[in-house]
Amino acid sequence: MRAITLHDLGAPPALADDQPQPGPRPGEVLVRVRASSVNGIDRKAAAGMLKGRMEYRFPVVLGKDFAGTVEAVGDGPTRFGLGDPVFGVVMRPYLGDGAWADFLAVGDQHGIAWVPDGLDLPTAGALGLAGTTAVDALNAVAPRPGDTVLIAGATGGVGALAIQYAAAAGARVIATARPGSATDFVRQLGATEVVDYTGDLSGQVRAVAPDGVRAVVHLAGDGAQLAALLTPDGRLASTIGFGPDQHPAATSIMASPEPATLDRIADDAAAGRLRVPITGRYDLADVPRALTDFSGALGKLGITVS
Repeated sequence: MRAITLHDLGAPPALADDQPQPGPRPGEVLVRVRASSVNGIDRKAAAGMLKGRMEYRFPVVLGKDFAGTVEAVGDGPTRFGLGDPVFGVVMRPYLGDGAWADFLAVGDQHGIAWVPDGLDLPTAGALGLAGTTAVDALNAVAPRPGDTVLIAGATGGVGALAIQYAAAAGARVIATARPGSATDFVRQLGATEVVDYTGDLSGQVRAVAPDGVRAVVHLAGDGAQLAALLTPDGRLASTIGFGPDQHPAATSIMASPEPATLDRIADDAAAGRLRVPITGRYDLADVPRALTDFSGALGKLGITVS
């Protein structure tokens, strides 16, 4: 089968067309992958930046998000049947069997859910990890109607979805973005105020929220600087390692794609309550270029596998 593989640390990822097709073990399903997307962890894995944190089992097939159809099931009972449309996130304690391939074998209990009617596979393939992360981060800070929420790193895939969920909760959203198209992008998603992170971020936030913000979603930037903008009862959720050891109001988020969370984000996307902004699409062979384009991209970059 075809797959985007990494053969050694320091080697560039490349398309290989001779990878063995996996088979589903007991408790697994074999997915014919149709779509995926690029996430920050994919870029780090491809660059060898996860060495020491995760085991690389070469040749590593890269890719976390997937959407496709169930082609086979392993022995024993399973939640899914042949032909079911599914999506999710590859959840393994090592790097090796990823989603940027024609076929993927995954467990049927965690990191996978049905694609509902009204949600196409290309959109579902860009939803799993970013959507789960956005939901988990917003749950950690629990914005209430009328709260002011600062989303730092708002123009990426997670930020784009977090803006929408915070706005849907009735919060006033301050998003970080450069002037121009990035500012327009976050405003269209529901940001009330926009601050330029390349300038005096703290001063700009204080200008629109003099008493501080009750919640921060920390996807980029200086966690300590952002925490200093919290109200006394404020909370901060960080996806980049800023936690309670650094500030008592901080929670470090490691996204967990529980089936209930995947069901929620899929239903929201299918119903039009959540927009998944895919601003670029690439064929499987063009994944190396997508990884290069990822830095600074707005929203999500989608991958068409087949």
